[in-house]
Amino acid sequence: MSGPALPPDVIEIRGIRGFGRHGVFEHERADGQEFVVDVRLELDTRPAAASDDLADTVNYGVVAEQVHQAIESDPVDLIETLAQRIADLCLADRRVTATAVTIHKPSAPITVPFDDVVLTVQRRAGEST
Repeated sequence: MSGPALPPDVIEIRGIRGFGRHGVFEHERADGQEFVVDVRLELDTRPAAASDDLADTVNYGVVAEQVHQAIESDPVDLIETLAQRIADLCLADRRVTATAVTIHKPSAPITVPFDDVVLTVQRRAGEST
């Protein structure tokens, strides 16, 4: 008899910073601003634990570099679009079964005092966007 399914293992990378020119306003495109991204990757890490081989898991250093590149390239109007771009690259590794991507836009063009604008998207492998 088997028990309930175990929750997936999780790798999180928090606070990936990059300078991007995303936004709907001309000054956001012209001046740019810092974006901060957190990613959560759900996967089974048992193969890597058994082999002790990096090839059997997600290389979080490579993921961080890819996220940084996504922040700094190809400006988009909406952080929703940027979050989807990053979710797609996280799910490109077949071992990742789900991801959550959080975009922080601490310099968003808001006219009142605020700390941060944050968007989190959650996606599962195999779901169409």
